Amino acid sequence: MPSIFFGSIGSIADTSELQRQSFNQAFERHNLNWHWSQDEYSAMLKKSGGIQRIKDHATSLGQSVDAAAIHESKSQIFQEYLQAGKVKPRPGVVETIAKTKQQGLKLCLVTTTSEKNVSSLLLGLGSDINPTDFDLVVDISMVERPKPAVDAYALALEKLNENAENCVAIEDNLGGLSAAKDAGIICVAFPGENNTHYDFSKADLRVDKLSFDRLQKFI
Repeated sequence: MPSIFFGSIGSIADTSELQRQSFNQAFERHNLNWHWSQDEYSAMLKKSGGIQRIKDHATSLGQSVDAAAIHESKSQIFQEYLQAGKVKPRPGVVETIAKTKQQGLKLCLVTTTSEKNVSSLLLGLGSDINPTDFDLVVDISMVERPKPAVDAYALALEKLNENAENCVAIEDNLGGLSAAKDAGIICVAFPGENNTHYDFSKADLRVDKLSFDRLQKFI
């Protein structure tokens, strides 16, 4: 059965600015005189991985920090923001989910963020998106390697017993785009606020608003 994959929590709600704010609050909590501006953080998003961003920044400053502990604080702050309903679904997401279910297609969230981030987002979105709408959710705890590795998509295809050519992935970042294409899946780029300047030319389509009708043309 044809399937639509949301490839990250950022493809459902634009969480990037909340992530940046959470990093900055975590730095304060750990007594670090660091502050990532929107431009600085946007430049870091070419590669995935929050812990690695912290390590790279510390190295650039000649400092030694507990990157894992800082990232854990950031995650706690971020999840509190999500659960408090600080984000809203991105344009066209609610309608696309509804039409996907109406057409009897499979709907999946295939991400390599944490299960806690996923559950916090869905809790915070409240009545806008029902967690039971998703036939499958893949998170980082279920795979060995995060995106841009193909592991998450390979697992989703295996669990659904589906062929890649029958699926469409929606991705908001370059790592996710690479993972989808390397898995043989058609990918629609849906970059968020801090990703718009990146080159998504490898995507099959780039959109600023989701439309089920445009996705349906690929499956």
